[in-house]
Amino acid sequence: MELPRHSGYFWVLILLMGQWPSVSLAQDADEQEAAFSKDQAYAGRESYREHCASCHGAKLEGHQLAPSLVGRRFDQAWRGKPAYILSFHLRRMPPEPVAEGGSLSDEIYTNILAYLLKSNGMDSGDVELPSSIEALAEVTIPRLEGAEYDPDAPVAPTEEQAKLLANLPLVTDEMLLDPSPNNWLHWGRTHDGQSFSPLDQINRETVSSLKPAWRASLRGGRNMPTPLVHHGVMFLHTYPDTVLAMDASNGMVLWRYQRKGLPWSSKKMGLGLHGDKVFVPTSDLHVIALNAKTGELIWEHAIATEAPEKLRRSYQSYELRSAPFVVGDKVIQGITASGSPKGAFILAVNIDSGEEVWRFNTIARPGEPQGNTWNGLALEKRSGGSVWHQGTYDAELNLIYYGVAPTYDTGPLLYPSEEEGVTNQAMYTNCTVALNADTGELVWFYQHMQNDQWDLDWAFERQIADVKVDGVTRRAVMNVGKMSILDALDAATGEFLFAVDPGVQNVITAIDPETGAKTIDPGKMPAEDRPCVVCPSAFGARSWPPTSYSPRTKLAYMHIAEWCMGVSEITDKRQMLSTNVRLSSVPHPDVDDGMMGRVLAIDLENQKLEWTFDQATPPSTGLLATAGGLLFSGDIDPSLKAFNDATGELLWQAPLDDMPSSTLVSYSIDGKQYIAVVVGLVNNYVRDIASAYRQFSSTKGRPGEKGGASVWVFALEDFSSYDLDTDR
Repeated sequence: MELPRHSGYFWVLILLMGQWPSVSLAQDADEQEAAFSKDQAYAGRESYREHCASCHGAKLEGHQLAPSLVGRRFDQAWRGKPAYILSFHLRRMPPEPVAEGGSLSDEIYTNILAYLLKSNGMDSGDVELPSSIEALAEVTIPRLEGAEYDPDAPVAPTEEQAKLLANLPLVTDEMLLDPSPNNWLHWGRTHDGQSFSPLDQINRETVSSLKPAWRASLRGGRNMPTPLVHHGVMFLHTYPDTVLAMDASNGMVLWRYQRKGLPWSSKKMGLGLHGDKVFVPTSDLHVIALNAKTGELIWEHAIATEAPEKLRRSYQSYELRSAPFVVGDKVIQGITASGSPKGAFILAVNIDSGEEVWRFNTIARPGEPQGNTWNGLALEKRSGGSVWHQGTYDAELNLIYYGVAPTYDTGPLLYPSEEEGVTNQAMYTNCTVALNADTGELVWFYQHMQNDQWDLDWAFERQIADVKVDGVTRRAVMNVGKMSILDALDAATGEFLFAVDPGVQNVITAIDPETGAKTIDPGKMPAEDRPCVVCPSAFGARSWPPTSYSPRTKLAYMHIAEWCMGVSEITDKRQMLSTNVRLSSVPHPDVDDGMMGRVLAIDLENQKLEWTFDQATPPSTGLLATAGGLLFSGDIDPSLKAFNDATGELLWQAPLDDMPSSTLVSYSIDGKQYIAVVVGLVNNYVRDIASAYRQFSSTKGRPGEKGGASVWVFALEDFSSYDLDTDR
């Protein structure tokens, strides 16, 4: 089913009517509070007793899996949100004596909503609460003065859920190397980072029946997580420095761990699993291990740095963004160091003790291999080389692969030194590095672009796949940088295999077919009194949300946001890069049609574009290919979409109540396949593409941002689990 393209509007599911009516998210700065009549509340009380009390209790106190609908839990879950969200969840509940959610009339649901508002201390009046979802979107359940979210609220799993934790199997090496299709144990599901699910219950024929199964609210903040799922338990790193274990069939919290006493919380992409442990990166530069069954701290490792004390104490010189990567008996963690002297690094700690085993510095040092590529700069003047993204691993080669970001201190590298034997390549920035997993020794490296003066880095995931090149199957390591150019390298040697450019950038004018060396347009280099337009923006035509590869179709999938940046004259005021040029967002030449986003597939064997799908709003999640012949993508519409992975045909889309901001995952419990996405958590990329869309797209409207942070999970069957929507 293909629905009309929508921007700044989203759709709320009406089970009774089987329709998706449009609802505007726009609200005045002064929120209009929901109002209801005494008659509605009275009628709602009777309807509640008839249809809801058997589960939620005669006094709305909650019972077993059914949450309380009054008091603190109501305050945390619903106050300050549009009334349509609570109405939406009321319609999900299977009322007594009817077995299906959404089977009552709009009037009955609205009366029950009025009764809930009355039961939580809101006064009735002469104005009736509207029954239409459109009108309910325009009114807000009033906030309660003094009510605050309690991140330490006790968690009380039921006997059945406690049993789920008690029976949780250990995560073995074999599981990580060859995981069950039912689980999602690693950020890309498998060590090759393909973000592909072998599950096929949700497929091209059944996807039209895909509906929300449950939604669980989260505390809002900065993050870009990947949920992990192991035998029915979902592990999620959320804000602020909080880890949740949840029942993956319904969203009920099983345990919660929150790091205390941090001055701030950095954005993170996920967790690692092995044995009985959950490995967690923290904002105070620790890697910690939690007990997977209880959430209790097992060990913690404080990462030593070479930064001055002032920077070390700020926690802002270095950051942990990527998920810990488990290989054998080691937990491998990448570190970012945007402005730190001596740059960033990758380290491995022992899986049992947390003690550091090895460290690889991503900035080549004087006197060491490639140390002469920094224009003669002293080590203290070299910075950057951040490791933002997760690693991948080839067990046969025993190599791990990471991407290394550029430096922001671009000024000293702008013009090459005249000193013999010295270059301005700035190794190992914008490189793929292949390290021995046991020792951290550098086996090979490949630099995708030298002297990056625009922050157009190649820092994202490295996917491993067997690809036919000139009729010969090669084990390839592929990555897509911010310019959306895909580079493929030989996994064993780093030999350049091929590149594919979708054509949204204007910096590189040619790519050598033998070496992959890029020819840079000299007119795009920063220079005084020479303004130019550089495409894409420094935020990237693609950014951290992972790409996907399907071994079924042999296609690589990527997402694109079309936008550019104006590079104007050098100024005295320091800008993002130390060449001191002024940077500004400008529209991409191709957005005249109002289509700022793309999802596309690349035929790797023939190194050409297989299909492309243009859309108004840019994608904002990782991509997920499945054995069901589908490709899932979330965008700032906000919506979740499913495409035919072979043709790019849009087969299905569903509304989300806030902008999606995570990797997409799929898992199965008791034979039922689920698709999960996290929405409403803030990160730079989602924030900036939403801002650019509002500024440049010719499509009227704006992306939706009102539902708040939450996990949305979809399945084929109609709603069957109780709503457990509460702040996490």
